[in-house]
Amino acid sequence: MVTEDYLQQLNGQQRAAVEYVDGPSLVIAGAGSGKTRVLTYKIVHLLRCGYEPWRILALTFTNKAAREMRERIEALVGTEVASRLWMGTFHSIFARILRANADRIGFKSSFTIYDSADSKSLVKTIVKDLVLDEKIYKPSSVISAISTAKNALISPEKYAADREIMRADADARRPRIHEIYRIYRDRCFTAGAMDFDDLLYYTNVLLRDNPDVLRHYQEFFRYVLVDEYQDTNFAQHLIVAKICEEHHQLCVVGDDAQSIYSFRGANIRNILSMRDTYPGMKLFKLERNYRSTQNIINAANSL
Repeated sequence: MVTEDYLQQLNGQQRAAVEYVDGPSLVIAGAGSGKTRVLTYKIVHLLRCGYEPWRILALTFTNKAAREMRERIEALVGTEVASRLWMGTFHSIFARILRANADRIGFKSSFTIYDSADSKSLVKTIVKDLVLDEKIYKPSSVISAISTAKNALISPEKYAADREIMRADADARRPRIHEIYRIYRDRCFTAGAMDFDDLLYYTNVLLRDNPDVLRHYQEFFRYVLVDEYQDTNFAQHLIVAKICEEHHQLCVVGDDAQSIYSFRGANIRNILSMRDTYPGMKLFKLERNYRSTQNIINAANSL
């Protein structure tokens, strides 16, 4: 049961962002402005408007953020309703989707998820098998190159065919990264395993190559919310765009001055171009700060 006075707990800017459900919306929210509160209460408002909880998809970047949001929602609507929401990190939600459709991309639903240590160990083995110099083909550097490629949805074959990428690798004295990438992909597949980047990569492959699966999730998720949108990479941005392609029922929250995941392929253009991608997108700005004094805010803005 939704608490009756939930909207009374918001300031004017927050309430306007929460109540708008008639199309795509972008909420620009700096640190301390109540963005988590807006996301939480918007989900509560969607439930109040008649949305079924399992048709609401809420994506975050960290388990901590997802846990905090779920706890706040549970306090307002109860554990049973909150547990039926599709709420979690990009990777956890996409892993769930991939397990349900693993056969469509040649995997079993019980596929293993490699952590960073597993990936590093496999790369080291491949470098050794190819008799390459590990001082040049450092596992961390190779993994970073492979990760960047996957987050840009570049397959090993496209990688090898890209002259610019190959030239950059040659200049770095690592001309065989494309070969390591291909072997890495093949060995993961043979082992029935995906790494964290694969969870994004293969979700795009799944939706791209299976129109019926894409249609199912477009119809299943009636409203999508994304936290910290400035930190999305191309792979994440594209999945969200595909799911919302038909109904445009989307709310993204972010701060174009706070992107912290550029080293993981985060593209600030994703949030800056939202209003071009979704014509008519409503913009809301949360300008009241509850965490810092005005002098601190002014100093931060001047930088």
